[in-house]
Amino acid sequence: MSTTSSLSHYHDWLRDAHAMEKQAETMLEQMAKRLENYPQLQARIEQHIEETRQQQTLLETILDRHDISHSSVKDVMGKMAAMGQAFGGIFAEDEVIKGAIAGYVFENAEVASYTSLISAATRAGDLESVPVLKQICEQELAMSDWMISHLPELTDQFLVLSEDPDSQAKR
Repeated sequence: MSTTSSLSHYHDWLRDAHAMEKQAETMLEQMAKRLENYPQLQARIEQHIEETRQQQTLLETILDRHDISHSSVKDVMGKMAAMGQAFGGIFAEDEVIKGAIAGYVFENAEVASYTSLISAATRAGDLESVPVLKQICEQELAMSDWMISHLPELTDQFLVLSEDPDSQAKR
């Protein structure tokens, strides 16, 4: 049985998840634009951008069903943080590798967030949202798994490209 406090936390965490997905969309879009030498990574990131947009829509449906505001302040702050992170990477020589590592970490933070949300939804009695949150969690886990399994290959590709003075390994 849910208490007012646990319901309040659940609603806050739903808003946080929505802001997190807005941040992810901005971060992924910025990264995808700069990956011309890494078409496999670029394609997977573009696929995940579409998943992220769908996740935002699913979360908005849950928020609307509970009459919860989408917290535009959190969304804007998340997008600004993502832009700062994306622009900070532009100048790093090893931007692709650092971006891939940061992406992996971010995906795992999302997995943890949705794992917690699933438990909170159950406790709040929002059983209708549980399958949706599980679906999103599975997509985040799939992206995390993809990132970690492709990181060695991506690192090798980066190192080979970085040895060629005429290539732009970071792109």
